[in-house]
Amino acid sequence: MQLVVVPIDKPEDLNVILGQAHFIKTVEDVHEALAGTSPHLRFGLAFCEASGKCLVRSSGNDPELVDLAVRNALALGAGHCFVVFVSEGYPVNVLNQLKQVPEVCTIYCATANPVEVVLAETDLGRGILGVIDGSAPLGVETDQDVTDRKSFLRFVGYKL
Repeated sequence: MQLVVVPIDKPEDLNVILGQAHFIKTVEDVHEALAGTSPHLRFGLAFCEASGKCLVRSSGNDPELVDLAVRNALALGAGHCFVVFVSEGYPVNVLNQLKQVPEVCTIYCATANPVEVVLAETDLGRGILGVIDGSAPLGVETDQDVTDRKSFLRFVGYKL
């Protein structure tokens, strides 16, 4: 077995969701779940089929995001993984819907941070061991940081 680290290739401000599912129907069901969350959400998704033709299956409503998802899925090459890129919305707006898709087994991350995916590679193929999502903490929040966090969440409408 070899350990491989593959960075997710994406623009700095774009959100990515990385997960694992289990069936060819994943692409259509994930597409429907995302499309049903907001008429403004732009997305592209790709799914690495792990049996049969072993193709990268893709869908979405933004061709550039679909292409980006396909490129990243090919780079990962891990069976049954899926990559979703979203714009005009945030992962927090779609995660519950994705978790309700019957084929979805795991969500590894949902972030705009830089991401590295840690993979194990054997003769059978590749599997995701985990992700490195962003940077390590630089300290503990102060009272002012708490006030700033709470103010920001209310300013953007996530809290009342």
